Amino acid sequence: MRQFLDFEKPIAELEDKIEELRQMSGGDSINIADEVARLTDKAERQLRATYAKLTPWQKVQVARHAQRPHTLDYIAALITDYTPLAGDRSFAEDEAIVGGLGRFEGDAVVVVGTERGDDLETRLTHNFGMARPEGYRKVRRLVELAGRFGLPILSFVDTAGAFPGIEAEARGQAEAIARSTDAFLAAPVPIVATVIGEGGSGGAIALGAGDRVLMLEHAIYSVISPEGCAAILWRDAAQAAAAAEAMRLTASDLKHFGLIDEIIAEPVGGAHRDPQAAIGAVGRAIATALPGLRAFEPAALKALRREKYLAMGRDAAG
Repeated sequence: MRQFLDFEKPIAELEDKIEELRQMSGGDSINIADEVARLTDKAERQLRATYAKLTPWQKVQVARHAQRPHTLDYIAALITDYTPLAGDRSFAEDEAIVGGLGRFEGDAVVVVGTERGDDLETRLTHNFGMARPEGYRKVRRLVELAGRFGLPILSFVDTAGAFPGIEAEARGQAEAIARSTDAFLAAPVPIVATVIGEGGSGGAIALGAGDRVLMLEHAIYSVISPEGCAAILWRDAAQAAAAAEAMRLTASDLKHFGLIDEIIAEPVGGAHRDPQAAIGAVGRAIATALPGLRAFEPAALKALRREKYLAMGRDAAG
């Protein structure tokens, strides 16, 4: 069943009414097709109007929607001959990070991403997409593997942030994130990173330093969650909506500041309403981005990537 967000309640009520009428029409001869058509049109118009003017906090809620497609959904739909790889060759496997070898539109690639899970069991298995140090060391291993064999990297970002537990800190969480980020920046192969849901803190940046950074229309990308920001600034997590407004974490804000390269339009009502359409749009965007990157020699690719990230913030600072 479709899950509705708080601000979608008027739409939910209309869709419930439409479903009731459809069930009634199946049991008797009353012709209610016109009423169903009228309510359907009204619901669609209300859905379009609502999503045309989402606030930053509403976009946070959409980005976190449990029914949005996750990394494994993108891999299943876009990557053929997928062979998952596990472990960091040092401590353990971390299922918050998924990745391996496969083919994108027939060409060999390395794919890696954060996986949140889509029900209680899988969310616990994947630790809600919050990776530990071994997860980021696994990312580094995959990125270095891609560099060794000259394979482009496709990265999918969807995490609230790195796991904040004391055992993660004890095993070198900050160092692991930094080395994962460094591996992306030093990779001699094309990298296309896509923010598909929530891009939170260093846990997201560790997989996001691509030559092209794509972002779904209703995804978010920030250094901290709105709740965390509100707790620091106002000592009140209830101020999360105000924090989201101030943080400029939406795709349009980030494109304006030059922090991402492209916004991928979502189906009306968000990716959770039509996951396959959203996945298809992401696939087309990646397919468009990759050929231009393949034209560069490794040294030129790394030099351009270096300049891309050094340039961020220069205009604002000036």
